[in-house]
Amino acid sequence: MENRFIIDNVENKEYMKLLCDELLAFGHQFPSPGGASYYLWDDGTPKKDRPRETWITCRMVHVYSIGKMLGHEGSEELAKAGIKGLLGELHDTKSGGWYAGLTKDNTPLANKQCYAHAFVILAATSGVLAGIEGAGELLDMALKTYDDKFWDDEEGLAVDTYDTDFETLDDYRGLNANMHTVEAFLAVADAVGDEKYRVRAGRIIDRVIEWAKNNSWRIPEHFTKDWTADLDCNKDKPADQFKPYGATPGHGIEWGRLITQWAMSAFKDSEGNVRQRYIDAAKNLYTRAIEDAWNSDGAKGIAYTTDWEGKPEVHDRMHWTLAEAINTSAVLYRVTADKKFADDYAEFMEYLEDKVHDKVNGSWFHQLDRNNELLTTVWPGKSDIYHALQATLIPYSKVDTSIAKAVKDMQN
Repeated sequence: MENRFIIDNVENKEYMKLLCDELLAFGHQFPSPGGASYYLWDDGTPKKDRPRETWITCRMVHVYSIGKMLGHEGSEELAKAGIKGLLGELHDTKSGGWYAGLTKDNTPLANKQCYAHAFVILAATSGVLAGIEGAGELLDMALKTYDDKFWDDEEGLAVDTYDTDFETLDDYRGLNANMHTVEAFLAVADAVGDEKYRVRAGRIIDRVIEWAKNNSWRIPEHFTKDWTADLDCNKDKPADQFKPYGATPGHGIEWGRLITQWAMSAFKDSEGNVRQRYIDAAKNLYTRAIEDAWNSDGAKGIAYTTDWEGKPEVHDRMHWTLAEAINTSAVLYRVTADKKFADDYAEFMEYLEDKVHDKVNGSWFHQLDRNNELLTTVWPGKSDIYHALQATLIPYSKVDTSIAKAVKDMQN
């Protein structure tokens, strides 16, 4: 193993800094005239015939708010452009909330998604921390809409999808939106000090751990309206972009990081035994996902999904799963000092350099097949830089703090 991939070696830190700078440079062409984000193509050019989606716009506001705090030239203007889109063309002035996106002809996409609204909160909190004009107004709007429409306080979970007019709530319930809700709630608590959102994040986490523990630490992703797990959801289309069949190991890994962050921030030293139970759950989620999906079909990489026995179902390698594996292995190493996690991190970094980092056009290949050849069936192009950018920063940031606040604290 090359020394440059050992987590705390100078060579590895320098490599991550180069990747971070390259990613920020790659995404500069995202804003449309109205501010909503274009979907980026292989070389970072905008794909203008594709919808300009809210969740992508939010991710770009988030990363360029971080970019401003890191001193990346042009970041403030880019984040401000995205905020303009979220306060303007993507916002539904009639029914409230945010459209899922806009077509190339400016027709709103159907439905109001919890997933997208969670990202509006994340974008706004990062913008507030970076001092981006309009971010405070956006955060107030986002929290009010989310609290009114998506948060189910009785269940301690978020509902998923409404029709465009916010009149009819779909029966589907899902954990992907709840995972990004945890991310957003922790960001709000860290950015503005409203601890009720950290408490809510913990309520979601408790439910997820219960479901995972009762399912061999493979997280059920899809549920009916009464929160009964639907383990056969989309069995006939297992590679669905947002609702794939079976377990998604990348989510098990990502939940492991978020649970660790929450536990480290929610419990003081006097509550160390409680905190440790959550860290143990995070380790179980991470370990199960890596055992099931990492190099499990004869080639390097993390399989996108598995069946409920842990056998790979969709063998494609998605870049975001690698990014989360880099993050979580680093975070678990920080909190446990267990060398196994540092060794995992080094393996993931070697794979990134060998297969996933696009050294010609920049950024990371978003989808590879089981032989690590480029594939474009689910994620053509390189839609945004959110997962990859965070993976260059989280391994060297405070484990108990959301990434934008951690970056701000490091600059002070």
